[in-house]
Amino acid sequence: MSDTPFGFGLPPEEPENGDEGKKKDQESGGGQGPANPFGFGLPGGPGGPGADNPLAAMFGSLNPNDLGAAFQQLGQMLSYEGGPVNWDMAKQIARQTVSQGTPDGTKDSSIGPAERSGVDEAVRLADLWLDDATSLPSGAGTAVAWSRAEWVEATLPVWKELVDPVAERVGAAMGDILPEEMQAMAGPLIGMMRSMGGAMFGTQIGQAVGVLAGEVVGSTDIGLPLGPAGKAALLPVNVEAFGKDLGVPQEEVRLYLALREAAHQRLFAHVPWLRSHLFGAVEGYARGIKVDTAKLEDVVGQLDPSNPEQLQDALQQGMFQPEDTPAQKAALARLETALALVEGWVDAVVHAAAKPRLSSADALRETLRRRRASGGPAEQTFATLIGLELRPRRLRDASRLWASLTDARGVDGRDALWAHPDMLPTASDLDDPDGFVHREQLDFSELDKMLGEAADGPAGKPNLKKDDEKDDDKGDDAE
Repeated sequence: MSDTPFGFGLPPEEPENGDEGKKKDQESGGGQGPANPFGFGLPGGPGGPGADNPLAAMFGSLNPNDLGAAFQQLGQMLSYEGGPVNWDMAKQIARQTVSQGTPDGTKDSSIGPAERSGVDEAVRLADLWLDDATSLPSGAGTAVAWSRAEWVEATLPVWKELVDPVAERVGAAMGDILPEEMQAMAGPLIGMMRSMGGAMFGTQIGQAVGVLAGEVVGSTDIGLPLGPAGKAALLPVNVEAFGKDLGVPQEEVRLYLALREAAHQRLFAHVPWLRSHLFGAVEGYARGIKVDTAKLEDVVGQLDPSNPEQLQDALQQGMFQPEDTPAQKAALARLETALALVEGWVDAVVHAAAKPRLSSADALRETLRRRRASGGPAEQTFATLIGLELRPRRLRDASRLWASLTDARGVDGRDALWAHPDMLPTASDLDDPDGFVHREQLDFSELDKMLGEAADGPAGKPNLKKDDEKDDDKGDDAE
């Protein structure tokens, strides 16, 4: 680590002959050039245009129209006093990214009545078809059509829940890279660096979420419920882009995607422990992520306030490394298995509902499988933000297992496994699906019934008086 933490350079020593010595040093190019107490890379640089004026050196490359924006960006960065992520900045940058459109030139647009009606009809029909394919009832109280900007607004609360724990680790790491002897004296400096960390994360998350908004087709693309509970959502502009080169009628594409969205909604609505189980698996994995403090120090030390885009470029490759420990590997296995089981169940159920009714069901299924297997829209986002790839690597294995369970136990027997997390298949079960399908499963219904009855009685105790009365009645009958 350098002797000047965060790249903060030391001011030049005072020449012995005062102002005349300063002037001579600057003319000869000697010394350290203009005083730059923050050590940020300055566009003018020593000896360059405006080198005798720190402000001109810092903002000399900006035209007057950009100067105000640069000051505003710097002010937001240093004045933020919220949590580990500057979510106001994240939202602003996500909206800006959405407004720029996708690389193929597709722009966001407001949702019209015809598109809302189309999504509503597709979700209602999808729910009807799913009634035959699963015992879980509908979980979509409403069907909504979102623009990309509306998707950003609706999903930011969940991104906050996912990212804040990891960002907290980065905030702590930014203070830890100060030498110990300085930490006790550097309270204001650490506060400023934490504000910078919040801005860095906010910038990167905003860009990532904005890019995602141009690719996702609903609220459950990554296997996690990103939107509000009970709302089945589709993004018409992205649905159209998804089906553009598939050679499949748009109505069928929209209906198939509505089936997937509605199936996810059923699962998350009627398996109450599932959401916390998945988010807990993400958090458990994130706890084992190490922050690359060397890269963090390098990023912070080279920040240029006149170039806000540098923030997102600096973090593009991420700064997180998973620990190579048994606990971390086990956490990753739990998460990947949980994602595979969710995606596999949805894949199997949607195929059962669509196959008899849509001629394009097989083609659409394979397209979506490949999209998810290659990481889909979320892989780079999570790999960059929290060092985690949300890929259901064993999607096909899980789908085959759920299909085999349907054949062996029927729809009700298959879906009954969601009653308790301990009843679900494990990673080893995906290796031996036949063994799991024909294994005797634990039945928790009697235990739940006993616990419920105990809770109904006073202080959780059985009603002994009624039992005694029953025994007396039996005695009378015997007499």
